[in-house]
Parts: sequence; C-alpha cells; structure tokens
Amino acid sequence: QVQLVESGGGLVQAGGSLRLSCAASGFIFGNIRVGWFRQAPGKEREFVAAIRWSGNSAAYSESVEGRFTISRDRSKNTVGLQMNSLKPEDTAVYYCAASTRTAGTYSDSSIYARWGQGTQVTVSP
Repeated sequence: QVQLVESGGGLVQAGGSLRLSCAASGFIFGNIRVGWFRQAPGKEREFVAAIRWSGNSAAYSESVEGRFTISRDRSKNTVGLQMNSLKPEDTAVYYCAASTRTAGTYSDSSIYARWGQGTQVTVSP
C-alpha cells in the first residue's frame, strides 16, 4: 500500500528552525519525485520544494530558497525538509507528495498522485 506520513511540525518563534520528515512506503523508489507543498488558511496550496529519489536534482520555490533544504535518506525511505530562519508567513499545513511521472515540473501539484495527511507548522512573530 502506497503511503506517505509527515511528522515534525509544531510551533516555533520567528528566526527558529524545524525539520519535517516524510516517511514513504509502497513505492518503486527509483523513479519517484517527492515534493513538499503548503497551504495557509484562505490561500491556495503552494509548492515549497521537491527532490528526485535518484540523483541530486532538487527544486525550491523562491520564497524558501536559501532557507529550506530538502533531502532524502534512502536507508530509511524518508524525505526531510530542514526549515531555517522561519518567518510568520511560513505558517501553514505542510504536505508531502509523491509523483511517479517522469514529465512535468516539480512545482506542478497535478503530477503528484499521492499525498500525506499534512503537518501543521506555526511560526509566531
């Protein structure tokens, strides 16, 4: 059974750090891309970062580049999102998603067929 489970969300002050983790199972890992998206109240879901399971290709949104780092641990089948220098505008529910499609851009949510349940990140001023 294909499954994605996020963890690591919480409350942090502005300027602080959090690390999210996405545990993946049930995939043929070699061909997948794993992405992080977020959705704040009253806003559209937006792309945050994504990485290919094989190779080193990764992508970030402009709003997080330089502050967030996506990584994968093949031994644990997890994808992490290290979030530094957090800002109140980073407050959102963060979702992990997986795509088996070889075409399409990382930031296109429609290519991701599997989604986790989400984890809340709240950054206080």
